[in-house]
Order: sequence, then structure tokens, then C-alpha cells
Amino acid sequence: MELIFHEKQEGSLCAQHCLNALLQNQYFSAVDLAQIAERLDVREREFMAEGGVHTREYQQFLQQPSSNFDDSGFFSVQVISDALAVWGLEMIPYNSQTEQANQARINPNNERAFICNFQQHWFAVRKLGDQWFNLNSLLTGPELISDTYLSLFLTQLQQEGYSIFIIKGRIPDCEADQLLKIVPAVQTIRPSLLEDPNAQTSKGSSTGELQTALEESRHASDMDDVTLQKALKMSMQGYHDDEAILQSAIEQSMKCENPAAAEISTPSAEEVRQKRLEFFNKQQSSTPSTSTSSTVDISSPQG
Repeated sequence: MELIFHEKQEGSLCAQHCLNALLQNQYFSAVDLAQIAERLDVREREFMAEGGVHTREYQQFLQQPSSNFDDSGFFSVQVISDALAVWGLEMIPYNSQTEQANQARINPNNERAFICNFQQHWFAVRKLGDQWFNLNSLLTGPELISDTYLSLFLTQLQQEGYSIFIIKGRIPDCEADQLLKIVPAVQTIRPSLLEDPNAQTSKGSSTGELQTALEESRHASDMDDVTLQKALKMSMQGYHDDEAILQSAIEQSMKCENPAAAEISTPSAEEVRQKRLEFFNKQQSSTPSTSTSSTVDISSPQG
């Protein structure tokens, strides 16, 4: 019996939670990230000073707040990138036209991890063993994502406005990764969203808004494998950003006599969203835990 490292949302420290979830240990604190941000600020001041310390541009720059962090716990993408560089890791935009990004879009299962950002909320999606997990700190625990639905999950996040980054480089070894290669995790009850509508995220965004977007991207789906493969095939042909494709796939699946329950859905109409929500609520556990960290049990599959 082993556990997957997962930090639950505390204040606006999603960047810290994201990095630690990715690395599977408590490697970074808010102080560590603030020091990285301060070093970035110094470099930016030095760059601006090259044009002259008495120029209007430089004086205006000094009056502006830091773009790398603030008192709420917000940290910029530059801070995340520099923190990962300490471990020899690199962030590559998922929608870029590089060869690495093209390959990741064709077969995301060949990657090791992704970092996702929405309204300055950060979370990691990582492969542990041969399984994928959504390690979002707004969830009560890690969420298992099947290989079949990973591509659709990432596509849905993009449609909800998320920026996605591919993580390249050798991620540090962790015990959960080693054990899951031997004994895959089984998740009979999916984690729920943390209930804290009054909490504030970085730069004033409410967690309620983030929870809504996240919930839309993870409702249970009743698409069968045939319909899913059609949707994925269409997305690989260059239409993965078209909302009509996913809507068409959902409509086809709703006509199936024996739809199969899936882990990730792509609702795009209000009545479809409501249908998914009703299904999702039936699958949820009771009241979420109030502790600041949680785990997923690694146990032998039944049957």
C-alpha cells in the first residue's frame, strides 16, 4: 500500500501545489518561489536600466508592481519555468508548432506530464506508472484519467480556456511511480471539488469560477469507445479546436442504446451539461475531507 502525493488548495498557492504534485514531493515552498520571482525582478530591472536609469520608461517601470508575484500568492509562468529548470525540466506550449508539441498532440500518452493554467490557476497532470492522474489542488484528491480519454481531456481543457504546457526532461523518480508500474491504481470513487466559494485565487479570481470551469471539463460522459475514437480521429485531422465536433460526438453517443460511462466528458450545451452533472453527482462520495493534503490508494485490481 502506497500513496500518491497531492496538495489541496491553500490560499492562492496553486503554483506551489502544482510543482510539488508534478515532482511528487514537497520540494517548493512559497518562500522558494518568491526568491525565484525576486531574482527575475532584478534581471528585468537590470535590462530596463540598460536604456538609462533616468529615462521615463525606467522610472515608470520602477513604479509598477512585480509581474512575477504578488502578496496573494500569484506566481508567473516565468517563475514556474525557472523553478522547473532547477530540475532540468522544460515547459513547451502544447499548441505550439514545434515538432515536440506536434508529437504530443498526436499521442499525448507518450509524454510524462503536463502543466495546465487557467486564470492564473496552475495544476499538473502526470503519468505515474502507466496511468495518468489529474493532480489539481482544487480536487479532494488525485483523479485517475484513462489513456483512452487523455487526449479528449486535454482538448476539452483547451476549449475551456486553459493553456497547456508539455513537461520535457527527466522528472525525479518517486516511489509511487515505481509501485504503480507493478500494481496499477484502482479508483472506485472519483474525487470531488473542494467546497470553498469564498476563497480567493491569484489576482482576485474566485475559486468558484475555477471550480465551474474545471467541473465542466471533468463531468462523467456516456460516450462509447466507437464515438470517442471518431471524435479523436477528427481532432487529429486539424479540427480539434472546433466546438461543433465535440458536440456532434456527444449527440451521437446519446443515441446509443447502451452508453458506457467514461471518466471525462466534453459537454457544450446547457442541457447536456445538466445531464452530465446529474450523473456526476450520483458518483460522488459524501462530504470532502478538510485536510490540506490527500492521496490515492494503490491497490490490486479486483477480479
